[in-house]
Amino acid sequence: MPNGIIIIDKPQDWTSMDVCAKLRGVFGEKRVGHAGTLDPMATGVLPVFIGRATRAVQFAESGEKEYEAALRLGLTTDTQDIWGSTLEEKPVPAEAGEKLKALLPQFTGDIAQVPPMYSAVKINGKKLYELARKGKEVERKPRPVTIHELELSAPEPAGRPVPTAAVPDTYLLRIRCSKGTYVRTLCHDIGEALGCGGCMASLRRTMACGFPLGDAHPLEEVIAHPDPASLLLPVDSLFAGVPMLVLKAPAEKKVRNGAALSAPKLKEGQYRLYGEDKTFLALSACKNGKLSTIKSFYEV
Repeated sequence: MPNGIIIIDKPQDWTSMDVCAKLRGVFGEKRVGHAGTLDPMATGVLPVFIGRATRAVQFAESGEKEYEAALRLGLTTDTQDIWGSTLEEKPVPAEAGEKLKALLPQFTGDIAQVPPMYSAVKINGKKLYELARKGKEVERKPRPVTIHELELSAPEPAGRPVPTAAVPDTYLLRIRCSKGTYVRTLCHDIGEALGCGGCMASLRRTMACGFPLGDAHPLEEVIAHPDPASLLLPVDSLFAGVPMLVLKAPAEKKVRNGAALSAPKLKEGQYRLYGEDKTFLALSACKNGKLSTIKSFYEV
C-alpha cells in the first residue's frame, strides 16, 4: 500500500478536504490527511499524508508558513477578502505604496490578531462562521501570532494568477508567519492603519511544513500520472531538520518492542531513529539520559 507525503499545489475553489477525497481514489487508500487547511479561494502548498504517513500529521501543523497575498486597498468587506460583501469603500491615499512599505514593520514580530467572524474558531461551542452567516457578531479575544517576515514583493511575471502592484490599489505581500495567523485579517488591519481600509484579494501559500512550492504537484498532474505513488516523499522528509541516529541491531530490536534506550552521553532533544538498513523507525526524544519513542513509523 502507498505510504508517504505528497505536496499538492491546491487549485482555487477546492477545499483541502476535497483534495484529500480525490487522492483517496487516486491512491486507493482510505488513510489520507492534510496539514494546514487552505481556504477554497487560496492556492499553493498543501502537504497531504498517505497511508501510514498520516501518523505524522500531528507534527506538521505547528510549523511556520509562507504566503504571497494580494492586498486590495480602499475596500473593506465582512469576510476581510474580496469575496465578501462590501462594507465600505474609501479613496486610497497618494503614494500609498511608500506609506504601506513604511507601515509594514509595525506588523512584524509578535502581534495580536482578533479572529475574523468568518472563521472556524469556536466560541461557546459555535463556529464563528456559523454565527456570521446568521448575521450575528460576538466579541472575540485577540490571539498572539508571530509575523517573522513581511515585505512588499516584486510584481509577478505575466500569466500567474496572483494580482500584482500593476493592478490599481493592489499590492503583493510576502509573509512568513506562525501557525494560527489569519492573512486576511493582517490585510484588513494594515488597511485600517493606512486609513483607507483593505482586504485580501488573493492568497497563495508558498511554503508549509518546510516544503516549498517547488516541491508541489498540480492536482491535475497527480490525477493523470501513470504511477502517482512515485511522487510520494518519504515520511521522514517531514523531520529533515531533526538529527538522525542509525541503530545497531540490538538497539533496533528494543525500539521495535517499545523500549527506551539508555543514552547518557546524548544531548537532549529530538532524534530520527533508523535501523542498520536505513529504515526509518521512529521520532524519539532524549531526556535524562533516556531515548524514548514519540511516534513509531515502521511497518508492524
